[in-house]
Amino acid sequence: MSPHSPDERCPNHESHPQQTTPEDGRTPITRRQFVVGATTAVTAGLAGCLNSGRNNDAPAPITIPTTATCDVCGMTITQQPGPTAEIFYADAQPNDHDNPARFDSTWEAFQFDFQHDNWTREAFYVTDYSAVDYDIQTDGGQQLLSTHYEQEAFADATDITYVVGSSVVGAMGEDLIGFSDRTDAQAFREEYGGDLATFDDVTPSLISSFGM
Repeated sequence: MSPHSPDERCPNHESHPQQTTPEDGRTPITRRQFVVGATTAVTAGLAGCLNSGRNNDAPAPITIPTTATCDVCGMTITQQPGPTAEIFYADAQPNDHDNPARFDSTWEAFQFDFQHDNWTREAFYVTDYSAVDYDIQTDGGQQLLSTHYEQEAFADATDITYVVGSSVVGAMGEDLIGFSDRTDAQAFREEYGGDLATFDDVTPSLISSFGM
């Protein structure tokens, strides 16, 4: 993917210089641990977002099945690195399977949602890297973020601060890496570069810059 200036990335971003990717290797280069409350605290009060507003009766996130494939690229989600996501739609069967639609990258989830704006979104969940003990490993000169697809790892996408365009990649290259704790997002950005964005900052124009 080609570099993007901060202004092209997020209109309301907080910019930070891009970091340099380390040399090739296959051993873990860092392990950040964020102390959070019990797992029940992660899921308690999670609410999705209807197209017309927040829905207190939104379906809860689920663990993505080990054989589930991404509704955009078709890859097996649990076998890929990086953020995962799931979206519930009212009265819809994404790609002829039961809800939720599921994805092996955050940006593909947003892309799918933008393309299905005639569907009623009931809930949108993304991996919350404030709620998991994640790894970053190097492989082929890339810094790969660990994947987390368990129910407890998901948080409401509208409550997340995203690090956009860091040197850390997932299944589909650069991604939006989400944190429920903004200070965690700031710390990640300071170490790996990128911009900070909220849910409302994520536009079709921004998403179109991914996967290029």
